[in-house]
Amino acid sequence: MKTTALNKKHKSLGAKMLPFAGFEMPIQYEGVNAEHETVRKKVGVFDVSHMGNFFVSGYEALNFLQYITSNDVAKLKPGKVQYSCFPNEQNGIVDDLLVYQIDENNYMLVVNGANLEKDWNWVNQHAKNFKVSLKDLSAQYSILAVQGPNAPAVMQKLAGDSADLENLKYYTWTKAHLAGHPDILVSATGYTGEKGYEIYVDNALVEDIWDDLFDKGKVYDIKPVGLGARDTLRLEKGYCLYGNDIDDTTSPIEAGLGWITKFTKDFINSKNLKKQKEEGVTRKLVGFKLKDKGIARHGYDIVDKSGKKIGYVTSGTMSPSLKEAIGMGYVPSEKAKSGNQIFIQIRKKQVPAEIVKMPFL
Repeated sequence: MKTTALNKKHKSLGAKMLPFAGFEMPIQYEGVNAEHETVRKKVGVFDVSHMGNFFVSGYEALNFLQYITSNDVAKLKPGKVQYSCFPNEQNGIVDDLLVYQIDENNYMLVVNGANLEKDWNWVNQHAKNFKVSLKDLSAQYSILAVQGPNAPAVMQKLAGDSADLENLKYYTWTKAHLAGHPDILVSATGYTGEKGYEIYVDNALVEDIWDDLFDKGKVYDIKPVGLGARDTLRLEKGYCLYGNDIDDTTSPIEAGLGWITKFTKDFINSKNLKKQKEEGVTRKLVGFKLKDKGIARHGYDIVDKSGKKIGYVTSGTMSPSLKEAIGMGYVPSEKAKSGNQIFIQIRKKQVPAEIVKMPFL
């Protein structure tokens, strides 16, 4: 199993470590609910170094990325970030990702850790027809996510006068001087729905930055947060998790990701996806709240009042913020309207649930 550069640090802090995406990762420290609340109300730090970093350069880099991603990369400029996905030829999604424009003809792709090998093979397979250079520097980089309402104050204190991080706009990036190290890439991104930042740094420097973060953040009650709370935080905001809510068999149109699927250009499978958007899809990803006791888990059946299976749960939890059982799942499009009643098959019981608009919070 792979480890991140902060593995010993997590263990010294008493983290519960479990396998995740081929890595030994911290799942929780003091508990998911407490860490969830830390991010919603104060500021927490995640180690997300299992994510991948691919670099694409060359004079055809833009054309290449326009072809393999669903969003319009031409809208980017140096300092901007974009959420996107790799569509496949079967109406599914290879992965969702972030695209950073570093400078002209130079981009960074941030992909899911569980899909590193699959994504690298996919990108290389399609690069053959373009004059581009590809580098996988995933093993060289660490990524810290600093998230929560106090994140801007902590990050500004960390950067001093080297960068205006407090006013860094959402989905943009800059370079800052952190913990004595110049030119560290910091972006106003994250997957919690709170104000936050992601720090991309060489493995050799990440412990310095982690230590300085916690030193500067003491007055803001900063705490380390595991991947368990990252999951509950993203679910409350209705954000898709690859492998649960989206995968090789779910289209971005079905998943409500039409907003990152731009038909102003041609890309892999764009004709079929455009047809889906114009003609409609047979199923849709919806959010729901349970009306009775129980928690909807990934893979549970969604049934109608007669007990007939009509769909399946993709994600579910007891929301730490709402104190309600929430979930996401695919149902037939004609049943996907907010207010409709569905039932979740939890063991031998059919638990009533109501389809609601997302985000939940």
